[in-house]
Amino acid sequence: MSSAGLWRIIRYGAVGLALAAAVAGLLLGDEWLWLAVEWSPPSGVWLYTDAGLDTPTTVTLIVAAAVKAALLWLILRTPRQGTLDRRAKALRALLYLMVANALVLWMPIGLLPDVVDAVFSLVLWAAVYVLYLLVIRWRSSGLRAAAGVVFAVDLALTANGVLDRLDLPEFGPSALLVVSPVVATVLTVVGQWRDGRWSRGTLVLGWSSMGLYALIFPFDWLVDEIFPDGTAATTVVWNTIALVTTVWYAATARELAAESRPAAGPSPARRRLNRVLVAAVTVLPLTVLIQPERTAHLTYSGGSSDCYHRPAFGDLEPEERDAVFLCRARSTEGGVAPMFPDTMSDQAILAYGRVLCRTEDRDEQQEILARAGSVRSTWGVDAWDLVYVCPETVGATRPDLLRSTAETQVDHADYIAEANARCRDPWPRTKGVVQATANYFLFVDGDPGYLVYDPELEQAAEEATDRSYDDSTGIGVAGTAALVGHVADVSDVCLTVKAFRAAPPPRTAGWDQVSEVPLISRSGRLSVPEMDGGEVGAGAPMPNLAIKGKGRYRLRVYIRANDAEEEHLVVVFPGASRKKLKLKS
Repeated sequence: MSSAGLWRIIRYGAVGLALAAAVAGLLLGDEWLWLAVEWSPPSGVWLYTDAGLDTPTTVTLIVAAAVKAALLWLILRTPRQGTLDRRAKALRALLYLMVANALVLWMPIGLLPDVVDAVFSLVLWAAVYVLYLLVIRWRSSGLRAAAGVVFAVDLALTANGVLDRLDLPEFGPSALLVVSPVVATVLTVVGQWRDGRWSRGTLVLGWSSMGLYALIFPFDWLVDEIFPDGTAATTVVWNTIALVTTVWYAATARELAAESRPAAGPSPARRRLNRVLVAAVTVLPLTVLIQPERTAHLTYSGGSSDCYHRPAFGDLEPEERDAVFLCRARSTEGGVAPMFPDTMSDQAILAYGRVLCRTEDRDEQQEILARAGSVRSTWGVDAWDLVYVCPETVGATRPDLLRSTAETQVDHADYIAEANARCRDPWPRTKGVVQATANYFLFVDGDPGYLVYDPELEQAAEEATDRSYDDSTGIGVAGTAALVGHVADVSDVCLTVKAFRAAPPPRTAGWDQVSEVPLISRSGRLSVPEMDGGEVGAGAPMPNLAIKGKGRYRLRVYIRANDAEEEHLVVVFPGASRKKLKLKS
């Protein structure tokens, strides 16, 4: 079978299938009618009444089915036979790819990430525009140059779609998104006319596709006036009219091999007019695209302000610091309102940030934030946010905020080592089976004490904490956990833990309080929480105090305090007694 015969079978089959599907959809119901005519799933947008499609939409779908079948008949006409060079063959293939994309390929491509669709469109149009310049016989270097400029502007604006999906800065005003394709279409049709290979019908299709852009706004206004409650008929009409452009692409590809007809020779007056038009379409898009130097290029980073991670100032390059401050200022983490209104540009937020750096007190900060329209002006701004925009100011009083993560870790380790070094073993001559001495860091805002517990059974810790307030020994016991309270208002204590195989002598001399309580280990472990990268816990590794494994133990706690610090000695040894003893108070 020849390629022409196969093409005719496809043409008759596709048009017949479209008409049959429309008839079947009319019989089966609204969803099937929409699918058969629009060639896309309903997706719910067409339901404007509880009963389904409104009457205007149903009538429009029936008419659109016949119109789209006719347009599909034109699209699938057999390509003209003739000799094509390599460039013309490539252009014909790309134009038919654009036709296939408009008819069917858009559905599978739509399942991919948006950026894939945007890149596909950009690459396809770039290739078509280049081949337009090479294949069309423009018969005028000025006209070809004008087309090249307009095509480049249109591609630059198409690239904005890719940049937007990648959250990168865009270029060019959005108004050109309407103007540029219109001008590109005009120049392409003019080039086809001067080439002479394309028929008058193809040229009419090109002019018609350009005219669609001018109908958008008045048509939408007219529909809103007639149907104030909305109707899906508008979508159907536009989807049908859009096929005119697809017919033009198909006709352009079909007639590429046609023999050239002599181009009409323009009169001298017409040639002068053509030069003026060429200059206008070349210069005007550039004058719109290039903005005056005094016009601010404002940016808005609110769409990407998820600041769950706050990088250390010292880890950032200078050019990254403003972005972090913007992220913090626009953050809605925890459901709170952002520091500044969403409508404020990045440049304005940075300017306000630098003004806030120069304030002398919280009241002045609140006044500036209120003037900026902040809904949380009473909060002020913290130094650890401002450090990103004015490190020289904040660093003068808070040099710790200028450190990198590595520097902070080293400083933190030095601080812990220094705190541990000041603590001494109060029983240096009485060695336990296992033992350790370290500084225990308490929670600054009121930690009741520290736990000696079975870490495999943490549920008892909360109950032990509650009981510590009511127990005369100051130790809350809940089976596998004991909460040891501190007696002075301190933020940390020097803690020594020792485990023995039997009860050591009481030796209460020199201690303010000595208490003894029962404790159980069900997993074979008893220990004290360690800091382990946090802010609360022992500053050094703590041993397992349940030296005989699972079973009952006795916990003896020695406490003494002075004005500067508080010292604890925790002694654990096996013991079955369940009594609570106050050996000294």
